Amino acid sequence: MAQKVLRNVTHCIFDMDGLLLDTEKIYEDVTRQIAASFGRTYTVATRFRVMGTTDQRSADIAIAECKLPLTRDQFLQRYKKMCGERMHSVPLLEGAERLLRHLHAHKVPFCLATSSSADMFELKTTLHRELFDLFNHRVCGSSDAEVKNGKPAPDIFLVAAQRFKDIPKPESCLVFEDSPNGVTAGISAGMQVVMVPDERLSKERCDHATQVLASLEDFKPEQFGLPPFSN
Repeated sequence: MAQKVLRNVTHCIFDMDGLLLDTEKIYEDVTRQIAASFGRTYTVATRFRVMGTTDQRSADIAIAECKLPLTRDQFLQRYKKMCGERMHSVPLLEGAERLLRHLHAHKVPFCLATSSSADMFELKTTLHRELFDLFNHRVCGSSDAEVKNGKPAPDIFLVAAQRFKDIPKPESCLVFEDSPNGVTAGISAGMQVVMVPDERLSKERCDHATQVLASLEDFKPEQFGLPPFSN
């Protein structure tokens, strides 16, 4: 595949789960336990279809593909209870804190665009409140009325960009994502997307990203016209 041209940007938009916080393992394990309680199997392929979507859409996919005898509300009630018991001490992923503090120190505007609901955001960031307070603002797709359609639709990133005080054009925004659904949403919004994928994802599922990295530790800000790291 030919090397993609990287354009300079002025604003950054971050996904949260699986990119900044190591929550995806919890989500996968909880859904697998729910499926297993009915003698069903939650496959990796289904997991990748769920990643990056709203709580409601994730429930619909899991119920349909695992053939679970649950309504959406019943599934989400179990899911949120089980996740909630494990979300108080979620660690940051490699390179996340370094990059966020670097952008903040250099006054680069950045925000959060997560498919999580506002209450789940509060729960998952319990250990990292000070760091997440550095964001200019946040959009929680599962509970934000302005986000009409979840990822892979571009809505959440367009809403996030519109809430910056100096509203940037989409092409001036750089999205950071881990899921194929999130990458599709960012590209559809007219933005460049840096992807840090699950290592189990095939290369073909990552090809639509502008850049693919093993971790945020490997990100080089100067490639997108942002201030370089000093160390």
